[in-house]
This record gives sequence, C-alpha cells and structure tokens, in this order.
Amino acid sequence: MVLFPSNFLIRFAKKNEMEEKLKNILQESILLFEKFGIRSVSMDDIAKELAISKKTLYQFVENKADLIDKAMQFKIDHSCNYVHDYINTKLHAIDVLLDVSKQVSKTYQESSPNIHFDLQKYYPEIYKKLIEKHKRIVYEGVKQNIERGIEQGIYRNDLNADLVAELYVSKLKEMNDNEFLNNTRYSFKKIFEVMFDSHIRAIVNDTGLKYYLERKESLKFKV
Repeated sequence: MVLFPSNFLIRFAKKNEMEEKLKNILQESILLFEKFGIRSVSMDDIAKELAISKKTLYQFVENKADLIDKAMQFKIDHSCNYVHDYINTKLHAIDVLLDVSKQVSKTYQESSPNIHFDLQKYYPEIYKKLIEKHKRIVYEGVKQNIERGIEQGIYRNDLNADLVAELYVSKLKEMNDNEFLNNTRYSFKKIFEVMFDSHIRAIVNDTGLKYYLERKESLKFKV
C-alpha cells in the first residue's frame, strides 16, 4: 500500500487553506467594490473589512490592480460556470438558451455601474480583458446551443453557428448598455422578452417554433 508522504499532505492542506483565504478576500472585495466603487475602496479598507493586516493581504495579491484583476476574474468565472455546465446538458436547446440568457442578463443587471465606470476609466486594460473573456464565454455557449438545436432537429439546419453566436452576443451587449436603458421607456424585462423572442423565431424551424409557442406561456421571464 502506497501512502502519501506527510510533507505532501501538509503542502496540500496549506494550498487548500490559502485558496479558501484568497476566495474570501476576493468575495469581500467584490462586495466593497459594488457598494462604494473601485476607486473609493483602498487596500486599508479591504484589510479592515476582512479583519486582517495589509501585510497578510499582500501575501495574496501584489497590489490593488492585481486584487481588482483577480476579483473581477473570480466574479466572471463564478457566473459563467453556470453557463458552461448548463450548455453541456442534454436538455431541450430552447429551454437551455432561455435559462442561460436569463443568467447572463441577471449578471449584467447585478453589476454595479460604479464598477464599470471605474474599470473603464482607471483600469482600462483590466476592463478590456474582462469584457473579451465574458464575450468569449457567452459566444461559445450560444454557438454550442445552436449546434445542439440543429442536432435536436428544432433549429434551422442552414444556420451559420459562428455568425449567429456573434450577433447574439452583440445584441445582448447593446441591450444591457446603460445609456440605452436610461433612454428607453421600456423595462429591461420587456426588452429582454422581445430580444429573446426575435432571436428564437429567427433560428427555429417549424418543429422548434411549435415547441416554443406551446411553451411560451411557461417561459415567462422573471428577471
């Protein structure tokens, strides 16, 4: 019987402990950033909120920019893990697309405008990297959904999955634009319903449309 050496087990336990501490730091930092904005929150504020010293904080991050980068990456990974896991299920493609779209839009809605403003103005490189990562994850999810719907015989078989995914990501981004939302008389819920309805009708075949219309009443958006 082969046993792990004791020093390996100690290193493994310490690694897990460090990962949990970093996770807690990132979660608490995100809460502070969303409440007060990134620029207004100092490393002293974060250390105080976590009841740790700044010296301890700097064991996990190099500086504030590194903390922001790690925290925002954590936030995106956490929200998009749902997208990845759900897309890979064998459920009906229309139901999957609906639930994933709701989750993505909920993430947009829950993001503080203060964070977006501060990232764009003071940390543009981090902001650009995060936006590109988020777009890539959503794009891949929608593309897989299109391919799954074609396989299930409910989407049109002449669709260009790449192009449809790009257009969907573009529409989702525009729909969640703060300037657009602030200058429209329609609620976000209504805009989302119309966008999703238009997208579904454009990609389904007769079989898919029949299913969608039958399910439409139970597919009410609750964003």
